[in-house]
Order: sequence, then C-alpha cells, then structure tokens
Amino acid sequence: MIAAFLAGALLPFALIPLLKRLGVIDVPNDRSSHTITAVRGLGLTITVAIMLGFSIIWFTADNPSGGLLPVVAGVALAAAILGWVEDYRGVSVGWRFSLQLIIGALGTTAMVILTGSSWWWILVGALALSAYINVANFMDGINGISGLHGMVVGLFFAGAGAIDNQTWLIAPSLVVAAAFASFLPWNLGRGHVFLGDVGSYLLGGSLAALGAAAFLNGMEAGYLLGPVVIYLADTGYTLLVRIRGGERWYAAHRQHVYQRLTDVGLSHLGSSLMVAAATALCAGGAMLAVPSNGVGQYLWGVFILFVVFLYLSSPAWIGRLRGNVAA
Repeated sequence: MIAAFLAGALLPFALIPLLKRLGVIDVPNDRSSHTITAVRGLGLTITVAIMLGFSIIWFTADNPSGGLLPVVAGVALAAAILGWVEDYRGVSVGWRFSLQLIIGALGTTAMVILTGSSWWWILVGALALSAYINVANFMDGINGISGLHGMVVGLFFAGAGAIDNQTWLIAPSLVVAAAFASFLPWNLGRGHVFLGDVGSYLLGGSLAALGAAAFLNGMEAGYLLGPVVIYLADTGYTLLVRIRGGERWYAAHRQHVYQRLTDVGLSHLGSSLMVAAATALCAGGAMLAVPSNGVGQYLWGVFILFVVFLYLSSPAWIGRLRGNVAA
C-alpha cells in the first residue's frame, strides 16, 4: 500500500512534462465543470501504482487469491489501456462499448473458471464490468471526486474482506485506495491535472473487477453494492431524466447531481465530499445490514434508500438553503 501511494504521488513529476509535450490536455467547454486548461492522463501514474501494489501482493502475500488477483489486475490494466487510447487518439462510441464488453467478458470468464461459478454469470459480469467502467467515467467530472471514490470504496471493500473472511481482498483493495488517494493532492492543488479516461476507466475497472471476483468467490452482494450505490444512483437517475427529456443520453453533458451541486454554489471539493460522505453512509449501512436479522436488514435498507434520496435531491434543498435557484 505504501509503495502504491508513493508511486502515485511521485510519478506525476516525471509524467506531466511528457503529457504536455504530447498535447494531452483538456480544454474547457460549455459542458465542463472547470474553466482552466488542464493536463489529463495522470491516470497513467495510478495505473503504474496499482500494478506495482498488486505485484508486490502476489509475490509476497501469505494468503494468495487463488488466481483471482491476476485476473483483477488484467481487467484493470486493459480498461486503463483503452482509456489511454481514448485520451490520446479517441475511440468511436461503438468500438469503445464493444471493447469494454470484451474486457468484462474475458475477465468474468476467468473468474468463473477459477471459482467454479455458473457460466451464465459471464453475461452478467460482462455487462456489470463494462457498465461500471462507464459509470466511473461519467462521474469523473469535478476535482477530487474520483480520488475520493477510489479511496472510500477501496477501504470499505477491504473491510468487507475482513468481515466476510475473504482475506485475499483486503490488500488489493487497500492498494486501490492508496493509489487513488495519492492523486488527490495533485488534483485538488494548483497543478491543474486530471485523471483522464485512463484514470476513470482504471477506477471503474479495478473496483468492478474486485467486486465481481469477491462475489463469485462467495461474498454477500450487499457488502459490494453498498459502496457503489451512490455512483449507480446518480448515473441511473441522470440517464432516466435525459431519456425522458428526449435528449441524446450518450452525449456529453453536465446534468449529474454532483455537477448540479456546483451550480448551487458548492466548490468542487464540497461536491466531491458530499458524494464521498453519501457513499460512506450507504457502504456503512450495507455493512451493518448484511449480518442483521430480517427487521435489521429492512431498517438499514430504508436508511440506505433515505441517504440516496437525500443525495439525489441535494441540489434542490441545498439551493434553497443557500438562496440559489440554479438547481
């Protein structure tokens, strides 16, 4: 974990000048939540950090994953490579979705073979992994949000591994948390740098692969869904609103809940912390719900739904509290 954090924190010193020379920059437009030209593609450093951390675990851990960790690493790396190609050259929508499905299908197939799960999970896994890669990409629109998401979800996945006796999950999840935490000082500072698609695809791919591997290895789904429910709710709700409004759902926009929070006066960090706090509450609720009895699960389920409702409606009620009608 320490190696992953240090690699993620130090490699940008070498990579940023190279990205500038390659012209990998992000120019703001009317759909952006930022106003200053920034270097994108810093997800490359997080990719190296995570692969370094995974390699150290694989060669030194006393409780290896039985082959699941290399599969998780492969999915994360493949997603990151696709994201880098998108950053550097661009990829058509059709090719992008097709390649994401292939990555998800191949990764899930390997997991199914290793865990002895039913073959029909391959279809579910392909859709789930490719979907969360896109979810993480859609949600990567303001400073701090992806770094905090990787850190918070990674920590809760590690906790779930400890509680559910899947000890192999603990160290890789902490590596992901540490690697994305290392990007926060760069992203929130004055360096004007973004993860880029390479970083958001890596985020979605690594978390989805860890979750899928743990689930197919026997972990209760609630432990894995709780930490990602806010990202899923924001993306799903925004998608439905756009479809209902007759808009092109796949076109670039800035209508996500986290983006509208900046419209009502929250800073990028404020909005990102709101998302992270809601994520932590839902993850904590799920962690308490899974081992509870029927009544306890119902009550914690209601709590999670209430947090989701508060989050989705937050631009409206925060706007009213601040006397801002932009929401």
